[in-house]
Amino acid sequence: MSLDTFVKGTKCWFTDDKEGWIGASLTTKDLAADGKVTLTFVDDDEKEHVFSSTLAKIKESNDTILPPLRNPPLLEGTEDLTNLSYLNEPAVLSNIRTRYSHCNIYTYSGIVLIAANPFARVNLYSQDIIQAYSGRRRGELEPHLFAIAEDAYRCMIRDEKNQTIVVSGESGAGKTVSAKFIMRYFATADDSDRDQDLSKVGMSETEEQILATNPIMEAFGNAKTTRNDNSSRFGKFTEIQFDKNRNIIGARIRTYLLERSRLVYQPEHERNYHIFYQLVAGAPPSEKKELDLQSITQFNYLKQGGVQTIIGVDDAAEFEITQRSLSTIGISVHVQWYIFRILAALLHIGNIQVTGRNDAIINDEDPSLITAARVLGISLSEFKKWLVKKQIVTRSEKIVSSLKPDQSLIVRDSVAKYIYSSLFDWLVNNINSSLSSDAVASQIHSFIGVLDIYGFEHFKKNSFEQFCINYANEKLQQEFNQHVFKLEQEEYVREKIDWKFIEFSDNQPCIEMIEGKLGVLTLLDEESRLPSGSDQGWCNKLFTQFGTEKYKTWFAKPRFSNSAFTISHYAHDVTYECEGFLEKNRDTLPEELLNLLKNSDNEFLQEVLLTSATLGVGGSLSEDKRRSVINRKPTLGSIFKGSLIQLMDTINSTNVHYIRCLKPNEAKQPWGFDAPMVLGQLRACGVLETIRISCAGYPSRWSFEEFVERYYMLVNSEHWGFDTQKMCSAILEATIKEADKYQIGLTKIFFRAGMLAYMENLRAEKLSAYATMIQKNMRRFICQKRYSTIRSAVVKLQCFARKVHAQKEARILREERSATLLQTFMRGYVQRKKFIQTRNHILQIQCAIRAKVARTAFQTLRETNGATRIQQIWRGMQARRAYKKEVKAIVLVQSCIRRNKAKKELAVLKAEARSASHFKEISYRLEGKVVELTRALDLALQRNKHSDLQVASLGNQVQQWRERYESLQQSKSKEIALAAENPTVPKAEYESLKAANTKLQSQYEESIEKTQALEQEILKLTDSLAKTKEEVSKLAAQVKIKPDDSESVVALKRENQYLKDQLAQLSKATGRDTSSFPVTSKVMSPPNSNTATMPPAYSSHSVNSHTVDKYESAYSFAKEMHPHKVTALPPPVSIPHANGVRTAAAKISRNRSNSTPDIAALETIFKPQKTTNSVFDNLDNHSRSAKTMSSDDWSRHVPRGRPSIHSLVEQPEVEIMRILKDEEGLQEEVLNGLIKNVKIPSPSHSTLPQPNEVLAPSHLIGLLTTQMWKHGFVKESERLMINVMQAIQLQSISISGDESIIPCAYWLSNVHELLSFICQSEQEITREEYIARGNAGLWNEYELLVSTIKYELECLEYNIFHVWMKSLKKQLHKMIIPAIIESQALPGFITNDSGRFFNKLIGSSPTFSMDDLLLLFNKVWRAMNCYYVEHTVIEQVMTELLKMVGVAGFNDLLMRRNFCTWKRAMQIQYNITRIEEWCKGRDLPEGTLQLEHLMQATKLLQLKKASLSDIEIIYDVCWMLTPSQVQKLVQNYMIADYEVPVSPDLIKAIAMRVAAQEKNDTLMLDAISLDDAGSFETPELREIDVESERYLPPWLVDLSRLKSLMHLVVV
Repeated sequence: MSLDTFVKGTKCWFTDDKEGWIGASLTTKDLAADGKVTLTFVDDDEKEHVFSSTLAKIKESNDTILPPLRNPPLLEGTEDLTNLSYLNEPAVLSNIRTRYSHCNIYTYSGIVLIAANPFARVNLYSQDIIQAYSGRRRGELEPHLFAIAEDAYRCMIRDEKNQTIVVSGESGAGKTVSAKFIMRYFATADDSDRDQDLSKVGMSETEEQILATNPIMEAFGNAKTTRNDNSSRFGKFTEIQFDKNRNIIGARIRTYLLERSRLVYQPEHERNYHIFYQLVAGAPPSEKKELDLQSITQFNYLKQGGVQTIIGVDDAAEFEITQRSLSTIGISVHVQWYIFRILAALLHIGNIQVTGRNDAIINDEDPSLITAARVLGISLSEFKKWLVKKQIVTRSEKIVSSLKPDQSLIVRDSVAKYIYSSLFDWLVNNINSSLSSDAVASQIHSFIGVLDIYGFEHFKKNSFEQFCINYANEKLQQEFNQHVFKLEQEEYVREKIDWKFIEFSDNQPCIEMIEGKLGVLTLLDEESRLPSGSDQGWCNKLFTQFGTEKYKTWFAKPRFSNSAFTISHYAHDVTYECEGFLEKNRDTLPEELLNLLKNSDNEFLQEVLLTSATLGVGGSLSEDKRRSVINRKPTLGSIFKGSLIQLMDTINSTNVHYIRCLKPNEAKQPWGFDAPMVLGQLRACGVLETIRISCAGYPSRWSFEEFVERYYMLVNSEHWGFDTQKMCSAILEATIKEADKYQIGLTKIFFRAGMLAYMENLRAEKLSAYATMIQKNMRRFICQKRYSTIRSAVVKLQCFARKVHAQKEARILREERSATLLQTFMRGYVQRKKFIQTRNHILQIQCAIRAKVARTAFQTLRETNGATRIQQIWRGMQARRAYKKEVKAIVLVQSCIRRNKAKKELAVLKAEARSASHFKEISYRLEGKVVELTRALDLALQRNKHSDLQVASLGNQVQQWRERYESLQQSKSKEIALAAENPTVPKAEYESLKAANTKLQSQYEESIEKTQALEQEILKLTDSLAKTKEEVSKLAAQVKIKPDDSESVVALKRENQYLKDQLAQLSKATGRDTSSFPVTSKVMSPPNSNTATMPPAYSSHSVNSHTVDKYESAYSFAKEMHPHKVTALPPPVSIPHANGVRTAAAKISRNRSNSTPDIAALETIFKPQKTTNSVFDNLDNHSRSAKTMSSDDWSRHVPRGRPSIHSLVEQPEVEIMRILKDEEGLQEEVLNGLIKNVKIPSPSHSTLPQPNEVLAPSHLIGLLTTQMWKHGFVKESERLMINVMQAIQLQSISISGDESIIPCAYWLSNVHELLSFICQSEQEITREEYIARGNAGLWNEYELLVSTIKYELECLEYNIFHVWMKSLKKQLHKMIIPAIIESQALPGFITNDSGRFFNKLIGSSPTFSMDDLLLLFNKVWRAMNCYYVEHTVIEQVMTELLKMVGVAGFNDLLMRRNFCTWKRAMQIQYNITRIEEWCKGRDLPEGTLQLEHLMQATKLLQLKKASLSDIEIIYDVCWMLTPSQVQKLVQNYMIADYEVPVSPDLIKAIAMRVAAQEKNDTLMLDAISLDDAGSFETPELREIDVESERYLPPWLVDLSRLKSLMHLVVV
């Protein structure tokens, strides 16, 4: 920076009391001859600022006295302060203020993260934000404390070195919250490189315990102060420990300088520690009564500050959180209440009343004294005694004296402070023991430490606590300066550039003055150990020791005080009051009270005190230490000094990351910014010192690629190439003439302060020149185009004028010619009209004359014709009359002749009829017919007799059974009587005989029942015989009436023969003898006279050799399927008809219960006593069905080709049972042949596969399961279905990646089809059917199994959906960002946001494109569509995938600033439009709604952002986006070189909307988890036509059982 830089319009900074610094623009610049310089500036309020100096002074100061230059607007609000062209104090303050006004609370300053407390809820710490920063390098996303945490984690992995994150700042700056969120980040962030157990979801138990320590430490160590509602009153260093696999295995906490005095005293508007208020508000009523906890105002320790509650904080709810956290780290509820009891005792100690004037007095009945002694387990009298007495031990005696009331209060408060401090130490030690046990310590590989330390403090009255805090900050600032200086020099060395030693302010003398051998702390400890030591004595020693010239820079004595001293710290001069230093440093408790507490009856209190004493001397809690605890009393100062030195050693051995928290305003107003206050904190936290160190060297650093990318246009294209270092040298040589202003390293270029602004000016000038050239040529082009347009218009105008003139001349010529023609035609018309009139008159006269002549001739002709016609009619009439008369006479003569001839013939016939031979012939015919009828009657009588004999035989059998039963009964009775008389029979034998007797009794009762049934059967047979006799009588009557009817007898014979054959077949099936049945086995063939009426396939006289061959093949097929006998259908039957004899074929019913019964049903039906009745019932049914069938019906219903297996196999039910019993074979075929070796049809682009081909496995499995349930195989079906579901699930989850699309969709559809099949079968199977089959006992088991199977199938359907969606999401996840965000398919708007210059030379493209994404969607949709997945499921799948696309794309766009341009927005919008068109083409309207957030974000980036009205338009168009999202996109919007930057006023207006709606505002959308499949709604059940679904795919091989079962089942 030199004076030449100051030109008119240059903006600079000037100090301001209210704003800290204020900007102004240079208006005039005066350089006098005597070297005097006068610069006049005007700020925004039109206030003048004048700078006056001389050239000599400016040169002498190396331009440092000139006003600080202001950065250009483009750099205002930059994310990293080191990117500023002018890196100075006002620029830093302005940048932080600008970002804070835009609701950006984080800003980088080199290695430091500056965090400003918003005092409001911000959406920056959700799990989505955590995952967004996980795995990202620092600088890829905007500044955030998660970026610092991720950087520390990556450094730990890369360098294998421990890390430390130092969080510092004054009270209320947000240190505690920042540290808490850092710990939460480490506990919840997912690391893809980390070796994690994939079976575990969420945080581990250790991580939960680490997070649980925050509520505990806040409750016991934080309190409300005037600056902060949750101020940490201690320092905390938390080590988060990792193993070799980078998993969190433990943690350890170290605390520093707990503010003990807060327990007994709170300033106005402040509170005690939170735990006391939580205890009083949240303790149960019983505990409150026991511990006498009534209200907060009851206790002196809680009401001093006058504040009982914190706005927005529920102490009772916080108490529950504290209890849960204590349980999480392993402290039981029992121990927790020990802690709470001690806390209650401390509150009562504070209420002990001390009275008296000279000597302190405590009332023996003081309730607080009684309660405190009771809870602590100490003697009431001893406790009271040593609160008001003190004992001095000399060599010879012990002197006990009374204390004054004020001294007694100090002793009382000392007891409370000592117990609470010991309890706090015990709690921290317990947490460490739980989180970092010995087993964990052996596995520790590295750790990341989080230091939450108090910031620099400077109050009106500063005491011992402020001295220790500022001492710690001095040590941390020294380490910070050394670390920054070290990094600065290391980078110079690494880049091999020439550099000089950078001087920085070293505060080592101040630290040495505090902690040296004769330092402040040493003198304080020395004075504290003297019995007569006092604060004033110590203060005098300080004046003597440090009042020399050597320490005048760091130590001073106040002008108006002898009891205070001033130390010049790095941040500010602080004056400390000596009063209370010694007492606080000693922090001692009288020996008598200490022994009283150690001998307490409360074992928990003893443990707490012992732990605190052991830790106080630097020991551990081993048994040896417990026995030999030395009662040394180190001072608080020495303890703090030792722990601080240990902390610094730890920090120095690690790689350090810094977070500086700022408190923007004192009133804690949301988004309020107090510039002077922030400026003071920037000085105190060392940020400005860091900037000063950076400015002393080369603060601006650019890599070769970035520099070339930004400034390549400053040189000619002949220098362009791939050698970036050579290009950088060419650019620098062409632009910067002073070699000292930059240095070229190995990978970077280092610039002095202000050089970037110079380069930006050159770039702006060059681009402006280019723009001017473009404008010049554009204007020339416009003028040329305008001239061409005007010339063309003139030519066209001339052409038009000439055309009008020519048209006028042509019109005149046409008018003249038209007039001539008109006259010509008019004259001709007049002459033609005159000629026509004359001609018409002549023609009319001629017509009249000719008409009269014609009428006269016509009249004459008509008269002549009438006369001729009359003559003709008369002559005809006369001729006809003569002819009729002649014909009548001829007919009369012929009739007479014929009558005479007929009379003669009749006489001859009558004579012949009276002869004997004719009568004999008629007699012979009648006798033949009588003989035939007699034979038929005899046959019917024989049948009746046979029936009578059968009835008699059955009666004899019944009589024999009765006699046999009576004889057996008598014999059994005798045996039983003999056995009963014999006393030597054993008891067991007696019991068996008794059981046998009971069995015989039951058999007897059954026999009686059978006898009664036989008697009823005999009665039925008698009735049947009577009916048969009636039928015979009717037949005889028919014989008499119709002697020619012999067909009815033949029909009856045929029916009998058919029944005989049927009984013979059934008897063979059951193994019973049918010799007693009233039928014979003789087969009667139908007569030849009826063969013409029978179907060709069944006629006994019309079966040719071809038909026989077909039946032989049918028989061979049936024998292969079943070893049972097969038979053909019965022959047709001829029956009489009312109008004559007609032949009909009877249709035989093949009902399952009659034709193919199972074994149990056959045994029930074919018992001897019921056989006859069943035969006659079948006969009646057959007769009824035969009467309703005609020969045409036979031709339609009887198959003429190869008979089906149901017509050939005699016992399908028996064969089905045999197949179902082969459980292992069926499972082998189903699991291996049907599921594992399934051939899935490939989805086609044009034609869909048939449903029966796709769903064949579910149909076959459902058919098999249904048959197993119908036949009682419940257990077997359960095992089968379990194995089937396991096999299907294994088939679905065994394939991953792109190959899982087809199997998962295929089995998802089949599982739902199987579920629908089973639900439909459940409705078909009834309880009555189970009872009929003898399986009544299995019904309940069947119902339970069906409900279980349905539930398991629904679960399987969801599991397949879940696994499939996880696989699809994993495939889609890696495509979304490259395809949607990075892909650029819209020509004309392609941008290259990184490496634009090199991308012009070398093309690059993202990993995946939109075509790849749509190809995946097409695969998924086509698979579901081809496999007949329900449309609702298709909508669920595609909606979930599109939702993931929309959420991931939106969140990524929200976090990537370099993609927030209008060109990128057009590309993304084009990609979204392609997806929307894809959804519309496939009837998925819900899918497009999932992309609405991303679509509106692209619209926002393309909309105008120049005025407040534009903001209103943005909110109207982007109605789905929250104010935070709108603000984020507007802030991230990157303008092109020719665009106008977004106005800060607009950004501020948007930020105000965010602040107004912060409660319902969110930044990022909830991320779609890759392990979450989303909701799955089971679709409605399908309607299945089982008959039409019997299909065997051709790929089924070696499934003989399933094929046979499908052929056998009759639905």
